Amino acid sequence: MSEENTEVSAAAESAPNDTQQEAPVELTVNDLSAIRQVIDAAQSRGAFKANEMVAVGTVYTKLDNFLNAVAAQQQPAEAAEQTDGE
Repeated sequence: MSEENTEVSAAAESAPNDTQQEAPVELTVNDLSAIRQVIDAAQSRGAFKANEMVAVGTVYTKLDNFLNAVAAQQQPAEAAEQTDGE
């Protein structure tokens, strides 16, 4: 029972005050693109061990596929905006 009270007290202490406003958490496509570049640079500099390469490669491929899909979706939207504006 005392462990439960300790956990609650620790959670209450770490909770932000009402007077403090937290910045909204956001992750943009540009952030994801930067992450892809960081992974690429780290790999080229030998930052990953051989047994880590499968996991890193899997994440990199998923990230790359996602960014390519987003770019493909943005192209028709941008083309439509240009034709609407003319």
